[in-house]
Amino acid sequence: MLCPYCSEVEDKVIDSRMADGGKAIRRRRECLGCERRFTTYERLDPLPLQVVKRGGESEGFDREKLARGIAQAVAGSAIDTVTVDALAVEIEEQLRETGPEVSSEMVGLAVLDRLRVLDPIAYLRFASVYKGFEDISDFEAEVSDLQKSTAPKTRSRTRS
Repeated sequence: MLCPYCSEVEDKVIDSRMADGGKAIRRRRECLGCERRFTTYERLDPLPLQVVKRGGESEGFDREKLARGIAQAVAGSAIDTVTVDALAVEIEEQLRETGPEVSSEMVGLAVLDRLRVLDPIAYLRFASVYKGFEDISDFEAEVSDLQKSTAPKTRSRTRS
């Protein structure tokens, strides 16, 4: 480990303990050149997540790309960027649990599942691109499906 003070390569570990709830190891080190102490953290390097596209080609998972797609679907709604980013992280975590390789269909369905609950209009926007709607009947069928699976909104009535 390179000393941050004098750039010496040789050091010794003085103390090691778990950090971040067991997700990292904190090490106190002492430089053998200048004898100053510094702290390093050792973390597991996550396995890369690959997305297999419909055509068979594979590409690395890109959370920013996913967040941009979700942001386009929710544009103009009350859903903020913090929620969009949290949604992208949640979907990525779900996908990583399935293994190092997922289909683009799994990614799209994970987004649709969450948007269905979060915002039906955003769901329809995303579905129209993801499912490749070609005409109004595709929208009508999807709206019909959406209405069957979500509870109707109640309206508050005021009495005079």
